[in-house]
Amino acid sequence: MTPATSVRSAALGQAVPPARAGQAACPAPSVSERRLGAVGQAVPPARAGQAACPTPSVSERRLQPSGVFSGSLPCALVALALALPLLGADSATELGVAAFQQGRYTEARRLLQDALKGDPHDEHALTFLALAQVASGHCPEAVPSLTDRFNNSANPDLARLAGLALVQCAVAGGEIAKAVPLAVQLETRYPNDADALYQAARVHMRAFNDATRRMFEKTPASYRVNQLSAEIFETQNKFAEAAAEYRKAIEKNPRALNLHFRLGRAILLESHDPEALIVAQKEFEAELALNAEDAAAEFQIGQILNAGSKPDEALQRFQKALDLSPDFAEAALAVGRMRVQAKQYGDAIPLLEHVVALEPANEPAHYNLMLAYRNSGQMDKARREQQELQKLQHPPEGEFTDFLKRLGERTPDK
Repeated sequence: MTPATSVRSAALGQAVPPARAGQAACPAPSVSERRLGAVGQAVPPARAGQAACPTPSVSERRLQPSGVFSGSLPCALVALALALPLLGADSATELGVAAFQQGRYTEARRLLQDALKGDPHDEHALTFLALAQVASGHCPEAVPSLTDRFNNSANPDLARLAGLALVQCAVAGGEIAKAVPLAVQLETRYPNDADALYQAARVHMRAFNDATRRMFEKTPASYRVNQLSAEIFETQNKFAEAAAEYRKAIEKNPRALNLHFRLGRAILLESHDPEALIVAQKEFEAELALNAEDAAAEFQIGQILNAGSKPDEALQRFQKALDLSPDFAEAALAVGRMRVQAKQYGDAIPLLEHVVALEPANEPAHYNLMLAYRNSGQMDKARREQQELQKLQHPPEGEFTDFLKRLGERTPDK
């Protein structure tokens, strides 16, 4: 199942996470993916001349991991300073890093340059010299060295730090076109790193904001302006306003794909009253008139029919959606569940097995598969599914809970 189908299928009975108080209005990601999830707030660029952050002692620094890359460039670089290998207390590199972490960037540059005279290939000195240049406001001077460290360093921690600084320099210089591919590389190489993901989020948000501003300035009469406005309203849970903007977009371009679907989805997110279901179904039918192979629209109609106590008609729609998109997990689950209810276990089991293969954490799929196995006499498989379901419903307690127990605290209520 494609991400687009998965997200689009969730309108009936699913609410969008509410926007945080005071959060900037930001639309969903690309329309081609048809996503609706709330988007974070854009992060302001680093403030010029901000004071350096206080840091731990040199002995503590050697042992601490890298920290959070903040919006303040000098503080960010200090927080991300890596633990060095054990060097002599009078090492020029060690002293240079200590000066850097204390915000004495001119002295740090001098010491690290001295270190490089003794060893031109000292990777820590090369990296921290470039970082000191960046923290001093000399990004252009630092970029060549940072680029070399990011692309060629054998030390993944130093490469990561150089990449983060490169992205920060590009954003601070307003070079978003350069920042985007750097952020993508950083996220690809460090997919589970909070700092890399944070920088990627900042860059993509900045690029989105810039493109949005240009669109509103240069094409204010376009239907896309209304469509984007509707998506912004969706992220704010203002579904009535979103529906109004989708209707304006449809008036401007009645043949545009996805508009009727998004309108129907906004209607469902606003209300499940019988009248709303009827209106939403008409919009999904209108989408199918433009795109007869829209699996998500077929699925939504199935949901509406099922909510209206028309299971036979709903099953036809669910099956059609599944035929159009065989990896559409929600459609397969809907058909599988109805097969279980009809005691057609032989037909249900392959569908539900496919769903749990696609989505191992899908609790309803495991539950219905357990019922299908049990009712068809496959008790060993039924017990296996029951165990999987219990794992999902009762995840193992983590380190924080264990820590609270050691302190004698009451663990958080589940």
